[in-house]
Amino acid sequence: MHKQRRVLFFTQRNLMKELKNKVVYITGGSKGIGLGIARALLNAGMKVAISSRNKENINLAIEQLEENENLFGLVSDVSDLASEIQAIEAITSKWGKIDVLIANAGVGHFSPIDAMSEVEWKEMIDTNLTGAFNTLKAGVETLKQSEGYYLTIASLAGVNFFAQGAGYNATKFGLVGFTQAAMLDLRPHNVKVSCIMPGSVASHFRGNTPSPKDDWKIQPEDIGQIVLDLLKMPARTLPSKIEVRPTRPDLK
Repeated sequence: MHKQRRVLFFTQRNLMKELKNKVVYITGGSKGIGLGIARALLNAGMKVAISSRNKENINLAIEQLEENENLFGLVSDVSDLASEIQAIEAITSKWGKIDVLIANAGVGHFSPIDAMSEVEWKEMIDTNLTGAFNTLKAGVETLKQSEGYYLTIASLAGVNFFAQGAGYNATKFGLVGFTQAAMLDLRPHNVKVSCIMPGSVASHFRGNTPSPKDDWKIQPEDIGQIVLDLLKMPARTLPSKIEVRPTRPDLK
């Protein structure tokens, strides 16, 4: 038993060593889930690039993450393919490659379908769904070169529909399907693809300000841990779709 523990420790140590200096790009990385993932991957020794449409948010995130040589912040609009191409080029110019792409950027507008505006609908489609396509389209060739990993942050709203969620449900159902199909397309190139589907997360989503009232929810760093666990999986194994929920719902 003692020998087995030593073997497991050695294997885990080697996996952590393999993550060191790997390059990851996280869209929507300035707050919430994206920021939690960035912190976890920086702590594992990875080089992390984060983007946002807002320069001030990027600057604040860099302060929170304690600026260092392994952190790179940039402004990009995932709804614009040209913008994502520029982001990918900036990262590869700085670090030479990208090993992991994480399509995390997302927005949500919630109202009955007869009250939802065309602007709200289009913003969700352009960010949540087209944005994930643009990030992958811009970075797929560098992922093939590094035999890397593409992850999307979807939602349980991608399998569970609800009133006033028609637009959001449409984007997340679409994102789950897009990710799973992309997984089949990219497996022959030794590129892994996974979709993470969180339930309630203590984030800034829908204008929320995280506080102790959110302690029962999944925390952003928990999603960061899930990403780390996926990156540490043996090359032969691919958890392609991960549903994650709070252990207990808010009972108040």
